[in-house]
Amino acid sequence: MNRHHYVVIMAGGIGSRFWPMSRQNFPKQFLDILNTGKTLIQWTFDRFASFIPVENIYVVTSHEYSKIVHDQLPHLPKANILGEPSRKNTAPCIAYISFKLLQQDPLASLIVAPADHLILDNRAFTKVCLEALSFVNKHNAFITLGIKPTYANTGYGYIQHEQHSVTDNVYKVKTFTEKPNLELARTFLASGDFLWNAGIFVWQVKNVIKAFEKYLPEMYEVFAADKDKFNTPGERAALDHIYPLCTNISIDYGIMEKADNVYVIPSSFGWSDLGTWNSAYENLKKDDLENALAGDNAVVIDASRCMVHAANDKLVVLQGLDNFIVVDTKDVLLICQRDKEQDIKEYVAEVRRNKGDQYL
Repeated sequence: MNRHHYVVIMAGGIGSRFWPMSRQNFPKQFLDILNTGKTLIQWTFDRFASFIPVENIYVVTSHEYSKIVHDQLPHLPKANILGEPSRKNTAPCIAYISFKLLQQDPLASLIVAPADHLILDNRAFTKVCLEALSFVNKHNAFITLGIKPTYANTGYGYIQHEQHSVTDNVYKVKTFTEKPNLELARTFLASGDFLWNAGIFVWQVKNVIKAFEKYLPEMYEVFAADKDKFNTPGERAALDHIYPLCTNISIDYGIMEKADNVYVIPSSFGWSDLGTWNSAYENLKKDDLENALAGDNAVVIDASRCMVHAANDKLVVLQGLDNFIVVDTKDVLLICQRDKEQDIKEYVAEVRRNKGDQYL
């Protein structure tokens, strides 16, 4: 293992599209969505710990989730759990870990990854990550991992790349497109030079900090002003000062779509961002009528194409439904048409208006 290779796992989201299982005080990255025996963040940590030194793995999360991270990842040094004072999207989170790492290791190379993605082929994933680290250590380049699309998904971002690789399997990025409509997604799929954006990035820390200085200068300045406080007892107070001054912006919009040194590695490692109940449905085993059951105590009668998630200690009997999501928790039962799952955020907002925050 290379001691200059680092990973930051981003684990601060609230996963509202997985409501009612995902709640504000215990969101989806800390849940066993697929009933595998491990939570999503545990799978993510184990995946990276196979080729990155454990002491070089960091988790950035909201302060309120720090204890959950510590409980679920007992082998991760407690000092490597970094609590953000507020949610400001991915750019401030990445600026934070980058300035912190640069202070302790000017040669650091960093993989940035969400905590809640599903990856089925760990060997292929490791190979791609090591290829990306090798490339960025030789070039001033930002690598993003692109997934070869299997259908015209309208919920993912797309990356268009040049036809010819610059070396081996690395291609220069031409354009980024956020969540296209179905017609455009079909066009992208047919063209053959578009990939799904997995949201996993690789770069040298010193180079991404230069990009912050160029493309997000105000954010760069507030972090740079307090950089000497990172890795000291004054770090927490510095963050409390810095974060209110930061724009709420993603690294995609803030840097990746503006920079001219962005490259992509087309990849196939069984990836899903597990952003919605339908994505869970797609990755669960189905019965003969295409029902996906997460839970050992569900009985399905004359029902088809349903996604059912229920606790093992409660019997759930489902009859006569076609193409529905059924999620049963101790205090909420959700029954929703699968093709309406993108509206779950609206249902959550309606619950808040009518019932307050107690079910959120």
